[in-house]
Amino acid sequence: MLGRRRVLAAAFSLALPPLLARPAGAETWPERPVRILVPFAPGGNTDSLARLSAELLAEAISAATFPVENRTGAGGLLAVEALLRAPADGHVLMMASLANLAIAPVAVAQRPRFDVLTDLQPIVNLGTNPFVLISHREVDAARLTELLGWMQARSGRFAYASGGVGSLQHLSMALLLQRIGVQAEHVPYRGGAPALLDVIGGRVPVSFANLSEVLPHRGNPAIRIHGVSAPTRHPQLPEAPPIAEVVPGFETLTWNGLVGPAGLPAAVVARVHGVLAAALERPAVRARVAALGADPLGEGPEPFARRIRRDVALWGEVVRGAGVRLES
Repeated sequence: MLGRRRVLAAAFSLALPPLLARPAGAETWPERPVRILVPFAPGGNTDSLARLSAELLAEAISAATFPVENRTGAGGLLAVEALLRAPADGHVLMMASLANLAIAPVAVAQRPRFDVLTDLQPIVNLGTNPFVLISHREVDAARLTELLGWMQARSGRFAYASGGVGSLQHLSMALLLQRIGVQAEHVPYRGGAPALLDVIGGRVPVSFANLSEVLPHRGNPAIRIHGVSAPTRHPQLPEAPPIAEVVPGFETLTWNGLVGPAGLPAAVVARVHGVLAAALERPAVRARVAALGADPLGEGPEPFARRIRRDVALWGEVVRGAGVRLES
């Protein structure tokens, strides 16, 4: 009887479905350095959060190194293409942004095609960043409702600044103008900082600006802060109301999170998410993320995937409506 039980147990174990086995390589990951690709140049929020993530992962997984590589070009698509050429074994990841996953695939022509929703594996969303609607002091509008009225009264006869064609500052304003039925001239700059400086200097009357870039100028009499693109007031700028209070449903939040190629071992996804989500509970780490103007999040694979799906739908429509084209 005992022998028969052993035979049956062995037969049952052979019949177990493959999904119950651990993914290949997950037990020993990482076996070599884990490269974190960044789709933009050094110094911005995406790069800074990638380097912070590399530091936190190396701290928790001491046997490994996590070098950061900047792969710029084609609106961030070169980094995506490099990621998708890599084996799905967890040794190449990417610090993604809304811009290079939801905007660039629509705005950049003549690139190899891929499906953001099926070819990538979301791992962890580190945080979100709202934008701040500002104007120069000579604009006759003290409150948000007055600024929107000013825009409507001057439709087609004013300009707005942004950090570049296809930037979230550009598209946030394009979305707002669409919602309130207004047209305006777009003045793109090479980054958000010079755009903000020209609003401060009075050369362009209005703009959406990154929260992290506005905070050092808080209290500057040259500009007025009218509202935030987040659905609620922001703790670092509580005096600015959500634009959604006046324009129902208006919300634009950019984000940065780690992704890998589809097919990543589930155990690798869980480990990376676990390490970074736990780190984001530490006050010192949260403070470093907040210093970049981001709200620490630690969002896991499933809610992160839902966020990407929503933004791909929203921003694809805005990009096409605004006629945005980026160089490949």
